[in-house]
Amino acid sequence: METRDKAELCFPQLLNTSCTKPASPPSVLVFLYIMLSCISVITVALNLLVIISVSHFRTLHTPTNILLLSLAVSDFLVGVLLMPGEILQQTACWFLGDMMCSLYNYVSYIITSASVGDMVLISVDRYVAICDPLHYPTRVTEKRVQLCVCLCWLCSVFYTTFILKDDLIQPGKHNSCYGECAIVISYTAGIIDLIFTFIVPISLIIVVYMRVFVVAVSQARAMRSHIAAVTVEVSLTLATKKSELKAGRTLGVLIVVFLMCFCPYYCVALVGNNSISSSSLTFVLYLFYFNSCINPLIYALFYPWFRKAMKPIVTLQILQPGSRDTNIQ
Repeated sequence: METRDKAELCFPQLLNTSCTKPASPPSVLVFLYIMLSCISVITVALNLLVIISVSHFRTLHTPTNILLLSLAVSDFLVGVLLMPGEILQQTACWFLGDMMCSLYNYVSYIITSASVGDMVLISVDRYVAICDPLHYPTRVTEKRVQLCVCLCWLCSVFYTTFILKDDLIQPGKHNSCYGECAIVISYTAGIIDLIFTFIVPISLIIVVYMRVFVVAVSQARAMRSHIAAVTVEVSLTLATKKSELKAGRTLGVLIVVFLMCFCPYYCVALVGNNSISSSSLTFVLYLFYFNSCINPLIYALFYPWFRKAMKPIVTLQILQPGSRDTNIQ
């Protein structure tokens, strides 16, 4: 019995202070490991394609694509750093120590808050492009967008340092045993985090995209009213209706997917971890991370240039001289 108990401990030499290994059956742990690993690999691969596409081809160096690049970088880091860390915690013990645990939590907050900031910047970019197209080239330039992206990441660093200052000062303070990587923030910090990384961004994105949708529909109707020929008007009506449906569908996907992935996590944070089971906490956390897997689909795969860029990347044609000047638009 004593030997069995030691075998179930993360650190058998520390009988009184070691955490126990995950209690799930081996088959469940293997399934969980494979599933989470696949999600992680897909997230890394999709976002890496976006990063290479925008970074390599000069014709893709536009303000909007720079924002997509920043979002892809944050989502890529989620797949390559945060998801493996979560896999380690769910299928094994945390063997990397208290300092690495604090660093892991610190990086996770930076990446996720930067990702939310990128979404807000993308919504503002689309707002200016559709609602004020004449001044868009002068107001939204590459240098200004690059500055906004840098400020977004810097603000995420300072914001996370403020939120997790106690955990950074005393690594492993909230760990109840060796082999655990826990993070606990104060009630005040939790409220601040809820406001600035969920309520404010969500409200801003919804308001901005609703405004964009209204303007897009009004512009389409204005174009229809200026057509005199009946035959042309019929074809244009069908085209504008299709355009309106596409705009509405894209808007719905952006908002619904974002809410589906982020709302459960912050609802749990608002209710309190003590009233939620560990399996539910794991689910909402990975749903939160899963948004990084579908972001390249809803932000990049909707663009024709991404599909055109995939072939030269996969076939390694980008290694040929002069491939950077290929017209992908």
